[in-house]
Amino acid sequence: MSLVIIFGPQAVGKMTVGHELEKITDLKLFHNHMTIELVVSLFDYETPEAQGLIKLFRDEIFKTFASSDQAGMVFTIICNFDDPAEWKRVKEISDFFSSKDREVCLVELEADTQVRIERNKTEHRLAHKPSKRDVKWSESNLLNSVENHRLNSREGEVKETNYVRINNTDLSSEDVAEMIKERFDL
Repeated sequence: MSLVIIFGPQAVGKMTVGHELEKITDLKLFHNHMTIELVVSLFDYETPEAQGLIKLFRDEIFKTFASSDQAGMVFTIICNFDDPAEWKRVKEISDFFSSKDREVCLVELEADTQVRIERNKTEHRLAHKPSKRDVKWSESNLLNSVENHRLNSREGEVKETNYVRINNTDLSSEDVAEMIKERFDL
């Protein structure tokens, strides 16, 4: 069983690639907005209550899944590399699985900003992420993060062995999923 963590900035294609990977493997997709959308229907995202519930729900799902007989999981997340606590969180998630002798694979996606702006408006994204349906706000949030956060690692910064970085600016989600499947023999 494996955990594949796909990380990268907003609208880079994490969830879409995860859906494609789910189609061609026995892995189940648990994208980050599955918990976000539930919680933000009750609390503002930035509140301590929302953040606590999102973490609680995710951690319980990770613990339960890692102890199950499921083939594996794909999880998507944004990681701000300027905040060491965020990479620490990726390691915490990994530990739920590695502590059960499960393989953890890390996939970092990157794409040009203009491509991400276009992907931010896709029907697939908006169908699965209701909080992104205010496209004007979502695009502004994306552009703000480009200016104020480092959502991709620097070359050589991620040192884990089971890691791949893919620039998917000109690649289809199907092609990226195939690359991941082959790279990690999923």
